[in-house]
Amino acid sequence: MAQDAHSQEERAVAIIKILQSATRNMIEPAATSIIKQYGRDPFLVLISCILSLRTKDAVSLAASQRLFEHGKTPQEILSLSSQTIQKLIFPTGFYRQKTKQIQALCAILLEKYQGRVPHTEEELMKLPGVGPKTTALTLSMGFDVPAICVDTHVHRVSNRLGLVATKTVLETEQQLKELLPKKYWSEFNSLIVMWGQNICVPISPKCSICPLLPLCPQIGVTRHR
Repeated sequence: MAQDAHSQEERAVAIIKILQSATRNMIEPAATSIIKQYGRDPFLVLISCILSLRTKDAVSLAASQRLFEHGKTPQEILSLSSQTIQKLIFPTGFYRQKTKQIQALCAILLEKYQGRVPHTEEELMKLPGVGPKTTALTLSMGFDVPAICVDTHVHRVSNRLGLVATKTVLETEQQLKELLPKKYWSEFNSLIVMWGQNICVPISPKCSICPLLPLCPQIGVTRHR
């Protein structure tokens, strides 16, 4: 069994190495673009993560950039009216609800954390609108703390590749933590997200041009091209 676990880890690392090369010319996830534009600011990463929920990356990135033109700190964003924030972040999904969450979050950061984003999973999860995905992405991208962010792409592609055998994103996160060397945790999300958006798409993945095919059991794939 130990040998099987070792072989599975080796296969996972081989997949990561292939993706590091194969994704070089792909559009980066929104969180990566935010860091390149504004630096590693945990607050901006956190807000951009909230805006990205149930929203395509291109839409959430543009919304984040519009909002950050008017405020890059909790104080500055709280100085904006609800109507202004809603207009800036539209058309992200649930933009009215996200406006309320962002305002409540900013108020809590000022009241309890001196305007700074907490850097522990426990404290982040207490913030309004912040779940496991946002927590992991904020830790990894905002604080450079090893964390595995599991969204629908990571959950789907990891199962197709046979890296995990799970039903929920929380199970996927746990199994990936047990499988992957910690040095790859933060990078794994961006690689798999790019792959899931461009090659290993939800319906009819592009298996014929996928360099991972020799390593992929194509679990659950009933139709491909």
